[in-house]
Amino acid sequence: MRFVTLSVAIICAAVAFGADRVRAQSWQTRAFSVALKSGESNELVDLYFVANCKSLLVAPPEVMILDGPNGVTASAPKAMVVPRFQQCSRPVVGAKLILKAGDIDDVSNTLMTLRIRFRTKEGVRETSLSGAIQLFP
Repeated sequence: MRFVTLSVAIICAAVAFGADRVRAQSWQTRAFSVALKSGESNELVDLYFVANCKSLLVAPPEVMILDGPNGVTASAPKAMVVPRFQQCSRPVVGAKLILKAGDIDDVSNTLMTLRIRFRTKEGVRETSLSGAIQLFP
């Protein structure tokens, strides 16, 4: 019985003291699937980095294409976003991840890998997203 009580106390203490250390990002899933026609763009996801519903960003997130089809660009324009996944109700500083297809000549189905860099008050944090992109003329 003492062991169970001690275990519960340790778990409660870990949760209580570790709760303020939880960091949340916008990309809760790391895979995407999108279809674009020539000249179209698609707002893929909101980008943010929060703790206790307050932004930790010191600069807008940056996006870089590591691998993907020619003619597709990725950008992350600054925007106010609501981190709903973390149950926040007020907007915070972040960005919108946008994919844009240029002039597409042939139908293709390709994997795309993106790197997202967050410059936060605690330093630089990076993650990657990958997924299928289908292109149509």
